[in-house]
Amino acid sequence: MRLRTIGLIITLALGLLLAPLAAAAQQPGKVYRIGVLLIGSRTGYALPLVDAFRQGLREFGYVEGRNVAFEYRFADGKLERLPDLAAELVRSRVDVIVTSATPAIQAAMNATRTIPIVMAASADPVGTGLVSSLARPGGNITGLTLMSPELAGKLLEILKEAIPGVTRVAVLALRGTSATSLFFRGTEVAARALGVRLQLLEVRNPDEFDGAFSAMTKERADALIVQTSPLTFEHRRRIVDLAAKIRLPAIYESRESVETGGLMSYGQSISDMYRRSAAFVDKILNGTKPADLPVEQPTKFELVINLKTAKALGLTIPPSVLIRADHVIE
Repeated sequence: MRLRTIGLIITLALGLLLAPLAAAAQQPGKVYRIGVLLIGSRTGYALPLVDAFRQGLREFGYVEGRNVAFEYRFADGKLERLPDLAAELVRSRVDVIVTSATPAIQAAMNATRTIPIVMAASADPVGTGLVSSLARPGGNITGLTLMSPELAGKLLEILKEAIPGVTRVAVLALRGTSATSLFFRGTEVAARALGVRLQLLEVRNPDEFDGAFSAMTKERADALIVQTSPLTFEHRRRIVDLAAKIRLPAIYESRESVETGGLMSYGQSISDMYRRSAAFVDKILNGTKPADLPVEQPTKFELVINLKTAKALGLTIPPSVLIRADHVIE
């Protein structure tokens, strides 16, 4: 009886000690302020990504107007605006900044070394110097990576297997970023092994798309690889239409481009990455330091094929490729 009494006293004492800690972690009544910094526009590609992120937060119990508020900053495709927009978020004292793409992540990192930064999608955060390592990011940045350099060569391999006669391939990418350099180097390695000649076409804004596709026609490109970037993602429908106009088969990194009418994609869903980034935000708001959260690498790449587009291009996708597809659009 005496032992039970002592045990009860100890249990109550521990409960009294731990209760304040649990209350502090949950911070009832607190409204967290989340800054969202995006290269694109509110009415363009950014809208479905923001929706996906907010859906992810709802899964963790965060509801706008009740316990979370958002501060949005959109660069509308103008990279030179990013430093000022990032500085605005820092001055507004947000609890965490969510962003994607190397230029935007770099701008956020230059603006603050104390406010946590979550990368919803990054090409190669180690190669571009954003984090020390994937396992131990260090600093105030963590999140998810697309692993684009490793993916670049695989895109060309799949393209070559799907269309064996391909010998000249154009690569459409965002100009002026280290991620593009890494992506192109990865593609070059595969191109040498496969005997494919590459044509790199870098664009900075949508006004340069027509010129890029004219150059592809002039060089008689057999196919196209489109690097995922805020620019190419936001204007994916236009890119798909331009490729269809000159009957050019194209492979993309994101399935969203294939759902828009592109031929093939191999990679991750960008929208899904934004939804998953909410888990990092939740851990950070509950006290985990970004430096202690390993950067999430993709565990599964999806191969998506649009057979309707293949038929329009007069292509027959080999069974060896079709059987590996995770999703086929007919």
